[in-house]
Amino acid sequence: MPSDFSEICGKQIWRASAGASDWLTQNALAGWYAAQYLFLFGGAALLVTLAYRPVLGLDILWNGLIPLAPALVVVVPGLWRNICPMATFSLLPRRLGLSRNRPPSKPMVALLAVISLIALFLIVPLRHLSLNASGPETALMLGASAIFAFLLGVAYDWRSGWCNGLCPIHPVEKLYGQVPAFTFYNARCDVCHQCSTPCPDSTRSMQPLVTSSSSIAKAVGHIMTGSFAGFIWGWYRVPDYLGNVTFMDGISAYAWPFCSGLISLAVYGIFYLKFNRSTAHRRLLVRLFATFAVCAYYWYRIPALAGFEPYPGSGMLVDLSSDWPLLPWFSRFSTTAFFTWFLLMRRNPGASWLKRPSRAPNSSAATLSVGLDIK
Repeated sequence: MPSDFSEICGKQIWRASAGASDWLTQNALAGWYAAQYLFLFGGAALLVTLAYRPVLGLDILWNGLIPLAPALVVVVPGLWRNICPMATFSLLPRRLGLSRNRPPSKPMVALLAVISLIALFLIVPLRHLSLNASGPETALMLGASAIFAFLLGVAYDWRSGWCNGLCPIHPVEKLYGQVPAFTFYNARCDVCHQCSTPCPDSTRSMQPLVTSSSSIAKAVGHIMTGSFAGFIWGWYRVPDYLGNVTFMDGISAYAWPFCSGLISLAVYGIFYLKFNRSTAHRRLLVRLFATFAVCAYYWYRIPALAGFEPYPGSGMLVDLSSDWPLLPWFSRFSTTAFFTWFLLMRRNPGASWLKRPSRAPNSSAATLSVGLDIK
C-alpha cells in the first residue's frame, strides 16, 4: 500500500508540474508574441516618423536605438533574435501560409552570406553621405530591407532566407554574440525544421568561423572577423557630409573604413596563421577581434552622443561637453573594461542564443549530418 500510494502521489505531482510548466511556457510564448508585434508596429511607426518628422526619427534610430544594439547583441543576442521587427516581418509569410517552405540550396546560402556582408560594408559608410542626415532616405533603405525580408520569407523556409542569410546585421550577431549571458526560449520556432545548418540560434558558442563546409562561407567568416575592428575605427575618421556631397566625399567615406579594415584583416591573418594550433586558439582569436571591434565602437560612440570628439555635434544626442568634461575617458574606461571582461576573461558558458526546439517529425535527419567547420 505505501509503495502504491507513493507511486500515485508521484504521478500526480509529475502531472501537476508538467501542467504548470505548460502553463508557464504558453504564457511566456504569448508574452514573446506580444513583444514581437509591439516592436513590429514600433518599426512601422519609426518609418513614418523618419518620413514626416525626420529630425526626431533620425535621433531615435541613429542616436537612440543603434548605440544600444552592439551591447545587446554581445550580452543577450537571443533576446534580440526573439524580438527583431525585421525578423517578425520576414516570418509573416510563414504565419500566413504564403511561404514555399523550402531551404535554400548550398550555393544560395553562400550567395546570401556574401551579399549580407557586402550590404553591411556598403550601408554603414552611406550613413556619412546621406542616411545620418536624411530621414526619407533612411526610411527608404529600411523599407527596401523589409521588402527583401518579406520576399525571402516567401521563398525560403523559416529563418533561412533573411535572418540567417541576407540580413546585414547577421554577421555582426555572429561576431559579437559568442558568449551570451543567457539562453532564451525560442519564440520563433515551435519545432526545428533544420532550415539552416548550422543553426545560429541553437549552436553553442556560435561565431563567424562556425560554418558549413563551403569555402565561401569560411571566407566570409574570416573577412568579417578580421576586418570589422579596423572598419569601425576607419568609419570614425570620417565626418557626416551635409549638403552637396562631392565625389571626393564619397571616396573618403568608403576609403577610410575599407582601407582600415584591410589592415585589420591583414593583422588577423598573420595571427591566425601563427596561432592556428587548435580550436581553442582559433576561438580565442575570434573573441579577441570581436572585443577590439565593440570596444572601438563605444570608444567613439558614447562621447559623440554627449557632444565630444571626434566631430563635435555629429551623432550627438545631448551636449554634455561643458558639464562633464571627463565623461569621454570614464565611458572609454568602463566600456573597454566591461567588454574585455565579458568577451575574454569571463568563463565561457558555451551557451547558445536560444534553446533548440524538438525536431519536426517530417524533417530529414540527413540535414544534421552536414559537417561544421571552425577552421
